[in-house]
Amino acid sequence: MENIQKISISEQVYIQLRDRILKKVLPVGTELPSERELSETLGVNRGAVREAIKRLQQARLVRVRHGGATQVENFEAEGGLELLPSLMVSAQGQVNLEVARGIVALRKALAPVVAGQAAVHGGKALADALKPVIANMQNTSELPKLQQLAFDFWALVVQGSGNVVFKLAFNSMNQTYLAAWNTLTLVMQDEFRDVNTLVQLAQAIEAGEQRRCEVLARQHVELGSRALNAALGTA
Repeated sequence: MENIQKISISEQVYIQLRDRILKKVLPVGTELPSERELSETLGVNRGAVREAIKRLQQARLVRVRHGGATQVENFEAEGGLELLPSLMVSAQGQVNLEVARGIVALRKALAPVVAGQAAVHGGKALADALKPVIANMQNTSELPKLQQLAFDFWALVVQGSGNVVFKLAFNSMNQTYLAAWNTLTLVMQDEFRDVNTLVQLAQAIEAGEQRRCEVLARQHVELGSRALNAALGTA
């Protein structure tokens, strides 16, 4: 049994319009119906529609032109990383393979850089914060726990990098990852069980060894990248 999620009417309107835009059911340049027409079609009040349109604007999915007409924007040219979770998994639970492959590539490219910066800015304080996470990883063989602890490890490393751009990118990637959390448990198990490399990475962070951190991080995430690419049918 799962908790029943209470979603506001404006959220439901936003999700419905967002998904139609992301699936390109509403192509770039399409004018949305007026607030009145949308409220009548969807059976909701105009306030809920207005709030949903405002959120679509904030996500750069639509543009409200002079005179009040709302036009669909090109999200691939205007949108940000916050759209990734919505693109990753459909309402039916189907994974978008193109997006998934892109996330694998982005993660593989970012992890070494983030780890290197963590060595420069995190030092002993970050290493001390990582020690209890590593200890917990060493004391369990349960894959779901290792998955959560690995997630916690990298969250600390990103925070310790001192780079706000990395932090924001990580937040967006996290939401995407969470959308497929259960699917990834078995697929990425080799990476989750690679605790020894994380031990070495924490030691290198404490010693401020930037290059070694980059090498270790690349070596570690390559395990997950290979497994994900194999699962996605990528050579």
